[in-house]
Amino acid sequence: MSEEMNTKIFALRTAANREDQVVDYLMAKLEKSKAQVYAVIFPNGMRGYIFVEAATKTDAEMAVAGVPYARGILGGEVAYPEIEHMLEQVKVEMNIHKGDIVEIISGPFKRENAKVMRINQQKEEVVVELLEAAVPIPITVAMDAVKVIRREGKAEEEEIELKL
Repeated sequence: MSEEMNTKIFALRTAANREDQVVDYLMAKLEKSKAQVYAVIFPNGMRGYIFVEAATKTDAEMAVAGVPYARGILGGEVAYPEIEHMLEQVKVEMNIHKGDIVEIISGPFKRENAKVMRINQQKEEVVVELLEAAVPIPITVAMDAVKVIRREGKAEEEEIELKL
């Protein structure tokens, strides 16, 4: 049997709204750890839980020991069909426009705010400029790596309507 067939999925309880931090801490710890953990899954919209794919429950427990905001591995194994619907990539129409202010939600610029300069629908990428940068440098990121936090055009339109 292949090693992939012997893996098990375990649910890790976390502090609510700290899931992304637990994933970050866990990934950093796994780089130095001997625990046989193959994947860490953070389903979007599921608060208080992440999933860990490991060879054994002991490996999963070793990996999460001492990780801040991790509350522990739940009792048994999670069957893949139970979480499969959370893992499927669903094509969502992105509502991003030039001039929007976005937050980068993954990658090296995670949690940074930026302004959308260009959109490439075919490649599903946006070119943004970081707002906090001393010198504006265009950065290309995947569309699913940003979320719109403010519409520049809409705010200006509303101001114009109010003045009329």
